[in-house]
Amino acid sequence: MVGLDIGTTKVCAVIGERNESGIFEITGVGTSPSTGLRKGVVVNIEATLRAVSVAIEAAEMMSGREVRSCWTGIGGSHIDGINSRGVVAVTGKNREIGQEDISRVLEAARAVVIPMDRQELEVIPQSYIVDDQTGIVDPMNMIGVRLEAEVHIITCSVTSAQNLIKCVNRAGFRVNDLILQSLAAGRSILTAEEKELGVVLIDLGGGTTDVLVYFNGTPYSTTTIPVGGGQVTSDISILKSIPFETAEGIKIDAGCCWEDLLRVDDEVIVPGVGGRPPLPIPRSQLLAIIRPRMEEIFKMVKEKVDKLSLSRPLGGGIVLTGGGSQLLGTAELAAHIFRLPVRVGAPLPVGGLVEEYRSPIYATAVGLVLEGAEREGKKGAERGGESPVREKGQTPLLVKMVDWLKKEFF
Repeated sequence: MVGLDIGTTKVCAVIGERNESGIFEITGVGTSPSTGLRKGVVVNIEATLRAVSVAIEAAEMMSGREVRSCWTGIGGSHIDGINSRGVVAVTGKNREIGQEDISRVLEAARAVVIPMDRQELEVIPQSYIVDDQTGIVDPMNMIGVRLEAEVHIITCSVTSAQNLIKCVNRAGFRVNDLILQSLAAGRSILTAEEKELGVVLIDLGGGTTDVLVYFNGTPYSTTTIPVGGGQVTSDISILKSIPFETAEGIKIDAGCCWEDLLRVDDEVIVPGVGGRPPLPIPRSQLLAIIRPRMEEIFKMVKEKVDKLSLSRPLGGGIVLTGGGSQLLGTAELAAHIFRLPVRVGAPLPVGGLVEEYRSPIYATAVGLVLEGAEREGKKGAERGGESPVREKGQTPLLVKMVDWLKKEFF
C-alpha cells in the first residue's frame, strides 16, 4: 500500500506492507519540496509531477519495492462538507432491516443538490434512527418500520481532482482513489476515545489549514482555512527583507509563538542580502512577527467551530498536526485561544520504520496507507476472499496457477 500526500510545500510518500506474520508495517518514506500547488490546488502540473516522482523514488529506495499505484490525498480551499439526512420505509421480511434498506437510506441521504463543477468525495454515515430510537451505529437485522440515516458528505472541485490525478498519472503511477487529507490524518493520529468524546483536528499545512471535527465517533464538520504556515514565512521574509527560503529556515530553527518559552538573551543571525553583513536580532522580534499570524489562524478556526450546533462540549480537545504544528509554542498558543486541552499529534506506531515516520509531517501519508489497506480489505471481503487482481472470466484455480508461476519464475 502506498500513500501519497501532495501538499503546498512538500510531497510525502509512504509505503506499507504486511510482513510474514501478517502484521502491517511501514517500510519506506520519502519527501520532496513542492512548488506546483497554491493553497492545495495544482497550478503547475510539471513541477508537481516532478515532486511526486522524487518522493516516491525515495520511498522505493528505502523499502526496496517498485510502486505502480497509490492512494492519493486531496485537500485545499475547494473542499466542503455538509450534513444530510435520508428517510426510507423498511421493506424487509417481517420488517427486519437488511443491507438493501441500508443502501437505500444512504442513497436517499446523498440526494442533495451539488453544483456541476463539484463531485462527491466521501459519504460517511454518522448514525441511524430506527422509528424513534436514535444513535444507532449499525441497524442491520433490527426490527422497524422507518429507517433514517444521518451522513456527512464531503465534496471537492471536479477540476482540482482531475488535475491532481493527471499529475500522478503523468509521473507514471495509477491513483487507486482520492481520500480527504484531514480524514487520513485523523485515521493515523486520533484515538477512538477522542473521536467519541468530540475532537477538533487542525492540520496546519503550508498553504491551508484543514479542520475536521469528530463528534460521537464520526466526522461532523469539514472545513478549510485559506491560510497556512507559508503566510508566517512570508511575513518574516517581507518584514526582515530576506529571501523566502532563508525566512523558512529561520522560522523552523528559531521561530516561536509563545513568550514563556523564550530566554531574554536569545538571538538569531539573519543573513545579509546583496553583500550586506549578517545581523543578529532578538528572537522576541521573530515572535512579534509569528504570533499575530498564528493567532489569526486559530481564531479563524475557533470562529468556524463555535458556529457548530453541538449538543455538548468537545471532550477530546484539540489535536494539531502537519508541518506548522512543529513550530515552538504552537500548542500553548492554541490552548490559550481555544481554552481546551491541546496536543500535537504524530502517527500512532504501526510497526516498521517507527523513528522515520513518527512526525506530524507524515500524519496524512501514513493515514492514506492505513485507509487504503482497510478499503482493499473490504473489497476483498466483498469478493469472498478471492484475489483482488482476478480478471473477468478467470476461475479461482487459474488465479492460483498464475500466482504460483509468478512466484516460481518471475
